[in-house]
Amino acid sequence: SGKPTQLPKLCLELDRGTRGLIGHTQPRRIAARTVASRIAEELRTPLGGLVGYQVRFTEQSSEQTLIKLMTDGVLLAEIGRDPLLARYDTLIIDEAHERSLNIDFLLGYLKRILPQRPDLQVIITSATIDVARFAAHFDSAPVVEVSGRGYPVEIRYRPPAEEDADPVAAAVAAIAELVDSPERGDVLAFFSSEREIREASVLLRRLALPGVAALPLYARLSLAEQNRVFHPGRGVRVVLATNVAETSLTVPGIRYVVDTGRARISRYSYRTKVQRLPIEAISQASANQRAGRCGRVGPGICVRLYAEADFAARPEYTDPEILRTNLAAVILRMLDLGLGDIREFPFLDPPGQRQINDGFQLLQELDALDGDGRLSGIGRTLARLPVDPRLGRMLIAAGAEGCLREVLVIVAALSIQDPRERPADQRQAADERQRQWRDEHSDFVSLLKLWSDLEARRQELSRSAFERYCRQHFLSVPRLREWRDLHHQLHLACRELGWRDNQQEVTPRQIHRALLRGLLTQVGMRAEAREYQGVRNLKFQIFPGSGVAKAAPRWLMAAELGETSRLYAHLCAAIEPEWLVEFAGHLVRKSYGEPHYNPRSGQVMAVEKQTLYG
Repeated sequence: SGKPTQLPKLCLELDRGTRGLIGHTQPRRIAARTVASRIAEELRTPLGGLVGYQVRFTEQSSEQTLIKLMTDGVLLAEIGRDPLLARYDTLIIDEAHERSLNIDFLLGYLKRILPQRPDLQVIITSATIDVARFAAHFDSAPVVEVSGRGYPVEIRYRPPAEEDADPVAAAVAAIAELVDSPERGDVLAFFSSEREIREASVLLRRLALPGVAALPLYARLSLAEQNRVFHPGRGVRVVLATNVAETSLTVPGIRYVVDTGRARISRYSYRTKVQRLPIEAISQASANQRAGRCGRVGPGICVRLYAEADFAARPEYTDPEILRTNLAAVILRMLDLGLGDIREFPFLDPPGQRQINDGFQLLQELDALDGDGRLSGIGRTLARLPVDPRLGRMLIAAGAEGCLREVLVIVAALSIQDPRERPADQRQAADERQRQWRDEHSDFVSLLKLWSDLEARRQELSRSAFERYCRQHFLSVPRLREWRDLHHQLHLACRELGWRDNQQEVTPRQIHRALLRGLLTQVGMRAEAREYQGVRNLKFQIFPGSGVAKAAPRWLMAAELGETSRLYAHLCAAIEPEWLVEFAGHLVRKSYGEPHYNPRSGQVMAVEKQTLYG
C-alpha cells in the first residue's frame, strides 16, 4: 500500500488524533471510500469505527472515529460551521497536484488560518507536484521525499501512423499485443470518456481474447461495479478507465499500462461565457502518474500512444482549475464566510482580473449583490443552498412562482450528469425507449415525466426488477440514485429556509419562468434554419438528442451551452420574450430610434429597442 494508506497510520503512531480527528481528503468519492476501507482492513477494525469516511450523501463514522477520509468538498463545507477547523489536529490533503478548485481553495484557506492554529499539522501530498512552489506557498515548509519501492517501468512510444487515427482502436490493438506477451499480466488502459470505454469494450469482445476479462472503471459506476477491479480474477483483467484511476486508486496487480494521452478537461471561455469540455492532451505530470500505475508487482511496461517528442512538448503540469472556470461560486462562498476580497486571498495561483470580473458579473445577473458589491438578501440565501448559484436562483424564483415541488426535481437533475444514456452504437434504440417521457416543447418537463414515472415504478417493482427496467431503457442506476439523494438534500435545505412545497398542480409556464431567472444569459432567438442567435453574438444549435430539436421554437432557454464538435444547447425549453423584459431589466440596454409624429395621439413617437448583451 502507498502514502494514502500509510500516512494516517503513521500519524496515529505519533499520537496524532488524540486532540482532534486526523482528516484525510481525496479529490473523488470513490477514492475516499476505497482508501478508508483499505486503512480499516490493515488496522483490523470495522469501517465506521476507528476509521470512517464521509462523501456527498453518505457518512460512515462514529464517536470512536480517529481517522476520517472525505472529499475535499466535504471539508470545505465544514468551514462554515467550524471556521478554524477545530475538530481536527491533523489534516492530510492528498493528490494536491490535481489542483481542483476545492484543493486550491483549501490550500489558501489553510495558509490563512495556520497562524491561529499552531497546533494543526498539515501534510500536503502528491507523487507529482511542483514541490518548490508548494513549499514556498507555506512559508518554506519542510519537504519530505520518499522513494517508492516499485520495479522499473519501460516506456514505449507508439504514435499513430496517421494523424486522425482512431485512438480507441489503437489502444485495443496495444492491449491485444500485451495480453499475448509471454509475461502475462493485468492491463490498465486510460481513455478520455465513458463513450470511449464502451467502444473499447465492444472491440475487445469482438476479438474474443481467451482468458481476458474487460472491466470498466469510471466515477459514476455503482460501488459494486467499481469494486470488481479490486478483486483479482482467474485470467487476465483489462481495466478500461478514465483518469479516475490516474491517482488515489491503485488497481492491484497491474503489469501494463496503455496511455492514450488524452482526457476531457473543463475550460471556461471568457469570450463566450461557455464552459467547454474539450478532449486535450494531458500534461507530463499526468502521463507520469499513469505510468506509475504499473511496476508495482514486477517490471512494468507503459505504452504511450503518442511520440516522445510530443511528450517533451507538453506542459509540465496541468493548469489549475481556478484558472479555467467561472469564479461566481467561489466569490459567493468567500463573501458569505467573510473571507474578504478574492484579490487578496492567498491562492497558490491567483486568478486574473478578467476571471474575477466574470464571477462578479454572474452574481450581479442573479441579483446576488447589492450596489456596493456586498451580498444581497438573495445572495445570502444562495450561499445557504448546496448547488451552483444559477440553480439556487431558480429555487428562489420557484417559491415566488408557486412551483417549488417541480423545480426541486429539475434542479437536482441539472446538478448531476443526465441519467438518460445514448450509447454511440445504440442511439436509435435509446431514443425509442425514452420517447415515452419526451416533451416536444420542454426538456425540463421531460425530466418531470421521467421522475414521476420512475417514482411510481420504484413503488411497484422489486429492486432487481426496477434496475432491470432502468437498464432496458438506457437509464443509469447510479445517476438515478444520485438524483434522488440530491433531491432529498435540497428538500431538507429548503425546509431549513422555511420553504414549503406547493400542493396545487402547476403549469409549464410557471416552471419555465422560475428556471429562466437562473438562465437569463443562456437564451436564444431562432435566426436561420436551425441556428440560434444568443447573447454576446453567440450562435448555437439545439443538441440533436433534445426533445425540443424538432419543434425548434422561436425563442428558447438552455440549461447548458457546451462546445464539443460545435456549440450546442442542452436541455432546452420554449420561452416568451416578454419574460426577458420582465426579469432582465437590470441587464438590458435601451435605445430609441425612428422618431416620427403620430397624428392620432398628437405626440412624437420613437421605437424602443432593448438588447441583452448585444
